[in-house]
Amino acid sequence: MAMTSSGSAKVTLPADDQILVTREFDAPKHLVYKAFTTPELVRRWWHANRGEMTVAEIDLRVGGKWRYVMIADGGMEVGFHGEYREIVPNERIVSTETFEGLPEGVSEEDGTTVNTATFAEQDGRTTLTLLIQAPSKVTRDAIVDSGMEAGLQDALDNLEQVAVSLG
Repeated sequence: MAMTSSGSAKVTLPADDQILVTREFDAPKHLVYKAFTTPELVRRWWHANRGEMTVAEIDLRVGGKWRYVMIADGGMEVGFHGEYREIVPNERIVSTETFEGLPEGVSEEDGTTVNTATFAEQDGRTTLTLLIQAPSKVTRDAIVDSGMEAGLQDALDNLEQVAVSLG
């Protein structure tokens, strides 16, 4: 399969407690949204080529829960979960996100972000904007320092491949 990439995501820090990710995809937004919200499709991209997904659960409704788990290449289990707060199909998703391996002494409240994903299409191409709202600068910096950007870049490259393959 040919690789088609619109380029890497742009990651910025617009406020002390925020991470903003912007990435363009060579696919219409309904396909990017479908790849972003369908469990069997999420299994194809979320692992960021760093392991194997073992759980991709999505209850795509306000109040519904989601959970993703993978076994990373080193054998460590990596899991995240959250709850959907707002859903506008093909347009916007607002959900919480909590890393299941929070360090001891860090409460779930202190480790939970609110993520707003927005899908905008122009000329058959989609711009995904992901605003990650952390509860504090300390949490935001811990996320940035975790190396999340490299994994995110690879996951979004995979997401594009899945979305394009649906076309």
